[in-house]
Amino acid sequence: MPAKAAFFDVDGTLVRTNIVHVYAYYATNRGSLRGIAGRTLGTALGLPVFGILDAVNRKAFNEFFYRYYSGLSEDRLVTIAEDMFEDVLKPALYEQTQDLIDEARRAGCRIVLVTGALDFTMRPLARHLGCDDVIANKMQFVGGKATGKVIPPIIEGANKANAIRAYCEREGLALNQCHGYSDSASDYAMLAVVGRPTAVNPDLRLRSLARAYNWPILDLK
Repeated sequence: MPAKAAFFDVDGTLVRTNIVHVYAYYATNRGSLRGIAGRTLGTALGLPVFGILDAVNRKAFNEFFYRYYSGLSEDRLVTIAEDMFEDVLKPALYEQTQDLIDEARRAGCRIVLVTGALDFTMRPLARHLGCDDVIANKMQFVGGKATGKVIPPIIEGANKANAIRAYCEREGLALNQCHGYSDSASDYAMLAVVGRPTAVNPDLRLRSLARAYNWPILDLK
């Protein structure tokens, strides 16, 4: 295996969508009409709160948001993930996403997705892109049902950097030779921890940071 890796954020970096869109798909495909209506309405009503929490505190956003999965069947979640990829994530891929992944592969990197999304929602995407591994949040299940709680540590912000560091130590990878790609200033720690960071479709704050640190900036289409 390669002695270095390329770590990719997903939402906004490789795809135009985010975890709220993913959950909305689950909400409209969970089974009974009453369940569909209730969860779709709940998601719609929660959108303003999601936006505020995401802007202020990504960890609080993740903890609050994933409560909406409570009671959903593990088998059903995994099964719907395949359809969700085809209907939501695959059409939202930037046209140059695969080129970016392939370029990192040619540079001798192991390809790893690092995302605050739930792991089962990312597996079809990882398989499609030819990724080697996924670092993602893991839902707690009891009796085959989601509790709405994520198994700590929650993958977000500084914890992404901690997860990358631990992954490199465990896999024997040279952290200073690894690449990191993200679109958000909330992932500053993830980018700063690797030797070769790149801002992809950066928000205003990350664009400013990238220019200050002379990091490459990519605008995918």
